[in-house]
Amino acid sequence: MPPKLAGSVVAICKNPDPGLPKFPCKSIQLIAGYGVEHDYHAGKLIRHRYLARKNPGRPNNRQVLVVDGKIMADIANKGIQLKPGQLGENILLTEVGLMHMPLGTTLQIGMAVIELTEIRHPCDQLNEIHPHLKETVMPEKNNPATYNAGMLGIIIKSGQVKTGDVVKLF
Repeated sequence: MPPKLAGSVVAICKNPDPGLPKFPCKSIQLIAGYGVEHDYHAGKLIRHRYLARKNPGRPNNRQVLVVDGKIMADIANKGIQLKPGQLGENILLTEVGLMHMPLGTTLQIGMAVIELTEIRHPCDQLNEIHPHLKETVMPEKNNPATYNAGMLGIIIKSGQVKTGDVVKLF
């Protein structure tokens, strides 16, 4: 089945240190099985601080965070204005309906390929950006189907990603 065009990259961000925000940059290099080069969450093993303490040998299925413009628009409609990187995203897309995509969906962005592995579970760090951000993106605390904070994924194929790159769905 041929890929479906699904939008483009609005912004790309990374941060070599833990925490928020991630910082906009001109391009990022996605490395298969590893993540975003020079980003804190890159690595073969889980880098999320809480999850790494629980199981430091766990494979990293959270190598990249993808957010779409609909999420940013939904947050803005609730009175919170965010800049790229403030949700901790590595890749901000146009409105592509990301939160409705099934796990296992693959996105080709530029030459890189990402497989969506999990719905991002919002953390308390979001409230450092705005005091009500976590509750805004997590309307039902124990129902991931209602979370509106992006999708995590693994890098299947390496490649550079930059603003304006086309997104294709497989």
